[in-house]
Amino acid sequence: MCKSLTVLGLLLSFVGCGSTLAYDYAHEPDPRREEYVIGSADVLHITVWQTPDLSINATVRPDGTITMPLIGDVAAAGRTSSTLRAEITTRLKSFVKDDALTVSVAVAEINSYQFTMAGNVEHPGLYNARRFLTVTEAVAMAGGPSRFAALSKVVLIRPTPRGPRRIPLDLGTIYAGTRPEMNIVLVRGDTLYLP
Repeated sequence: MCKSLTVLGLLLSFVGCGSTLAYDYAHEPDPRREEYVIGSADVLHITVWQTPDLSINATVRPDGTITMPLIGDVAAAGRTSSTLRAEITTRLKSFVKDDALTVSVAVAEINSYQFTMAGNVEHPGLYNARRFLTVTEAVAMAGGPSRFAALSKVVLIRPTPRGPRRIPLDLGTIYAGTRPEMNIVLVRGDTLYLP
């Protein structure tokens, strides 16, 4: 009985040690492959063709909305340009009787893509970027790992609807080029922790 418990304990500790290698990084989302999701503080350029009075530049407010002439408040955060365009077009059709009504929604400034660098990096803090960054690019933006960083025990904490998910990373193997799949793209709200 004791022998089987010892073997079980060794197996569990072995599985725990290999958790970094066993994680399926391919299932993590890559926001570069999808339509951009609008967030608070992003600046939108909304054009209603041949109707300059209805065309606006709008900053998404902290509550996630923008205000349009005629139709009022419209929820923008958490949506893509195409879904926002469809709603604005539908709501404007109540006021503008034109079969050729054409609306375009462009993200003029990305201000909502933020992530946190914590732990043993040279410059920990909250960072903004104008484009999506990989783990190594985010670490470089924070000045790189400090001399105290444990590169094999890095954790990416990712917010999800069911609570935060911890993604184990080994920066040493990423830098060596042996595990490039670990160099995943950060999403809005991620925290990268270097112990």
